[in-house]
Amino acid sequence: MSYSVPQSAPFDDNGDISQDTTPGGDVEARWEIVSKTSGLMPAQIQAGRLQAEGIPARAWQEAAGQALGLMVGLLGTGYVAVPAEFVARAQAILAEPVAMFEQDEELDRDGGDFEEE
Repeated sequence: MSYSVPQSAPFDDNGDISQDTTPGGDVEARWEIVSKTSGLMPAQIQAGRLQAEGIPARAWQEAAGQALGLMVGLLGTGYVAVPAEFVARAQAILAEPVAMFEQDEELDRDGGDFEEE
């Protein structure tokens, strides 16, 4: 059985993979810790917030602490790390208070149902 290659595939005129769209290669990135939390879950939330702002972020916890479900002490600490060039921006974002969702007054008055038009 054969499959056709879609026209959008990154091939040049000779049928080789285009170096413009898939450069490959190794890029070394130095990751720095920007936050320490009690447990992995808060670290994952902070990493998600940074990722939503376009900053590559990782959340992690020591393997033994994660396996045992620890949330205190050295093994229970969650870490958020970003590449070195994003440290200042990540720290500024994490220092900002999180905006809470505004609650809709109309939703509160009628018990949660929306009015139909």
